[in-house]
Amino acid sequence: MVKFSRLLLGLPAVWMLAAAAAAADDVPAARGPGCATRCGDIDVPYPFGLDPQCAIHAGFQLNCTTVGRTTKLFHNNLEVIKLSVQDGKAWLKTWISRECYNQTTSGMLYGNYAWMNITGSPYVLSADDNKIIVLGCNSFAYMRSDSYIIGCLATCDVNIPPKNDSCSGTAGAGCCQVDLPKGVRVYQGFFNSLYNTTAIWRNTPCNYVTVMERAAFSFSTTYLTSSVFYDRDDSRSPVVMEWGITQKTCEAAKIDKNVPYACVSNYSECITNDAGYLCKCSRGFKGNPYIAGGCTDIDECQDKVTYPCAGICKNTVGGYNCSCSPGKSLINGVCEKKQKSVWMAPVVGGSVGLVVLVIAITCTYLIRERRKLHRIKQMYFRQHGGLLLFEEMKSQQGVAFKIFSEEELQQATNRFDEQHVIGHGGHGKVYKGVLKSDAEVAVKRCMTIDEQQRKEFGKEMLILSQINHKNIVKILGCCLEVEVPMLVYEFIPNGTLFDLIHGNHGKHISLGTRLRIAYESAEALAYLHSCASPPIIHGDVKSTNILLDGDYTAKVSDFGASILAPNDKSQFATLVQGTCGYLDPEYMQTCQLTDKSDVYSFGVVLLELLTRKKAFNLEGPEHEKSLSMRFLYAMKENKLENILDDQIKNNGNMDYLEEIAKLAWRCLEMSGLNRPSMKEVADKLDRLRKVIQHPWAHENSEELDSLLGEPPSMVSSAVTTESFSIAKKIAMGLESGR
Repeated sequence: MVKFSRLLLGLPAVWMLAAAAAAADDVPAARGPGCATRCGDIDVPYPFGLDPQCAIHAGFQLNCTTVGRTTKLFHNNLEVIKLSVQDGKAWLKTWISRECYNQTTSGMLYGNYAWMNITGSPYVLSADDNKIIVLGCNSFAYMRSDSYIIGCLATCDVNIPPKNDSCSGTAGAGCCQVDLPKGVRVYQGFFNSLYNTTAIWRNTPCNYVTVMERAAFSFSTTYLTSSVFYDRDDSRSPVVMEWGITQKTCEAAKIDKNVPYACVSNYSECITNDAGYLCKCSRGFKGNPYIAGGCTDIDECQDKVTYPCAGICKNTVGGYNCSCSPGKSLINGVCEKKQKSVWMAPVVGGSVGLVVLVIAITCTYLIRERRKLHRIKQMYFRQHGGLLLFEEMKSQQGVAFKIFSEEELQQATNRFDEQHVIGHGGHGKVYKGVLKSDAEVAVKRCMTIDEQQRKEFGKEMLILSQINHKNIVKILGCCLEVEVPMLVYEFIPNGTLFDLIHGNHGKHISLGTRLRIAYESAEALAYLHSCASPPIIHGDVKSTNILLDGDYTAKVSDFGASILAPNDKSQFATLVQGTCGYLDPEYMQTCQLTDKSDVYSFGVVLLELLTRKKAFNLEGPEHEKSLSMRFLYAMKENKLENILDDQIKNNGNMDYLEEIAKLAWRCLEMSGLNRPSMKEVADKLDRLRKVIQHPWAHENSEELDSLLGEPPSMVSSAVTTESFSIAKKIAMGLESGR
């Protein structure tokens, strides 16, 4: 069996481009003379080019190659099928991944691999135009990037045969699809080994997964019973890429003195998309904005269909005027003779009456729409359990929880202006807002909610409102009169632990500060696991979900998403989401989220504090991509000092660092049963913190051992070769063989 992720990680990154080298060179104002503008049947407009001197920079250089009797256009090894300067998009063909039952070996055979790595290039996958497609009657497949894992389960039901053009993702459809997040430049495709075609190969031999243009996909039941989906177009599917001249905003590109600004044509303007900035001709003009003089005026008078004019049409720069000859007036788009004055009074009277009628109809319509909107809001309020929540709040007078209106939150966030966004993730965006009371809040606007979550939402909000811990971000209220409820939290001003560790450019952080933040975070998680009623599993513990207030006190956030997560086994099996580097390998295998999953993720946060290294680094060597795997390797080789942060590594601190490393290692045990509880972790960190605070701690080793409850010995000897081997495979996503 081919180890899928090992093969992917070992492939040469043919799409990896050095953006700085590619974009920092002199950018020509136009392509040089003699440059080809066509490859086969495909136009190659500037800024693209077939030679270095013909493209705006190296990232836009394409290759025109003759394959057999056909001339095709390529970017490195991917075929380009269409380019659009006006839309800022490129259409390419990428691979489809499949797993099929092999009768000879009585096992699964894997062919081709859905993957892409365009880090550093001018391109980014279009989130609006593409979908993750999974096909099969027992197929659990997903895509993994450097910042997300997302997929779905496709099954078939003998009682409900699949239908053509139906890919709803419901049970029995044989197909499911998932939205692609924004800004994706890296992905790899995986199949879960627990779901395959071994038992159904006679009717459904294969499963498939790919990223594909949503407009190009139409489900057919023949995709399940034959290999037609995989065999077409050389086992490739079309995908839409957005591109930008450089990965900068328009404002940054205009003031950059090292790279010439690309929007060189008069009557052109700049827009920013997920890939960077690009140019377009202003309204009323057409052409190529990357060429001096490339945007030319549109003669609207020559296009009567798009720009109708029944009178005298006169073209102007960027527009046109439509008028009538003397003695005629333009009435309803038609030039007619002016009416005699005897008809003026009836016409004016009729016009006034018409205006009054229109105003009356408009007012009636607006009143009806307002009432309709009010009914819709009431319906959403009831669906989300608002009545139950309201009654419970009245009966429990001590609950400090408010039900906000949609208008209140729109005013607080300036109609959810993008400039108010302070964070975003797989569940939605977080906006900073200011209420009428001048209180600063964080408003979380979720993207989707399923029917089960909708029914339980009001009850769950009541549970969350009763959480009161100094190291947990307080939830202040929610808004229920919208399709997807919004949550309102207290605002935490000093950013995230991730920013403190990785974004401060070497700013000194003492061991005492790191240990205090770790202890406060562990206390918060222990509270959720042990003291909340019912217990709450966070589900996404990571350094970006640990906020810091004005005194740099740790505040665990985003725990609201955990209680809204699926809590039924069948629901867990249809969707796996998480953050690479923090994801519990046992959860990846079983799809069962437990409190020990939080313990594993917290162990990775401890490693970040010890090493000041990121949890997952896709750019590093294979054995250094996963911080947890790198740590286990260092412990196995008795080389812990090699990965510790130099700021805290000294002879006086090594005893404490070894104890923290030992605790992190216990948290990273492969089996959740062998991991400590968050309460045990918090108690151990508290003891360590108190020991460091004693001025005699370095001198009295017996007292140190007494406070810690165990000798501060190195733990690398306890890391067996077998456990390290298993840890390495699962940490890199190889244990399942996908």
